Amino acid sequence: MKVTIIDYNAGNVRSVLFAMERLGINAKLSRDPEQIQSADKVIFPGVGEASTTMAYLREHRLDQLIRSLRQPVLGICLGMQLLCEYSEENDTPCLGVIPQKVVKFRPKHGEKVPHMGWNSITNLSNGLFSTDLEKEFVYFVHSYYVENGPFTTATSNYILPFSAAVQKDNFFATQFHPEKSGKIGESILNNFLKM
Repeated sequence: MKVTIIDYNAGNVRSVLFAMERLGINAKLSRDPEQIQSADKVIFPGVGEASTTMAYLREHRLDQLIRSLRQPVLGICLGMQLLCEYSEENDTPCLGVIPQKVVKFRPKHGEKVPHMGWNSITNLSNGLFSTDLEKEFVYFVHSYYVENGPFTTATSNYILPFSAAVQKDNFFATQFHPEKSGKIGESILNNFLKM
């Protein structure tokens, strides 16, 4: 199986590469359109800031490429947010693959932002999640979240309920980091690889 991780100047890309190695997958980091398009599975991870990252994607025409992908694609953290229509982070139009909005956490009772740590996922509803993962804990680091909506496939709760995962067609995405979520994360990554 050919797995390509999109290399687009974002942080945390290498940790996904190492997670694939732990699963016995020789994934490739690439920004080469031909390599990305010919992959069996594509992973779009990242940590960073939305407007700078979108500018980079547009400059290198990766925005058009990502929208055109037909194989299973997994967005992680910033990758999930950029798949959405719009982010409040620096008023950024995003890729528009998933018609949901990304908004900033607004603390109500002195909660810390970014949301950082382990939270449970519930209301699981697609092939990324087997039923035994309901209420399991995964690792989050984020200041912005995707609102719950018709494309939400898992929820979590910090300050308010939010989308822990979304899906539209062949695009799957998690706000949490499966590559940093131990055996539960490995199970989710394996479910993606089996699609």
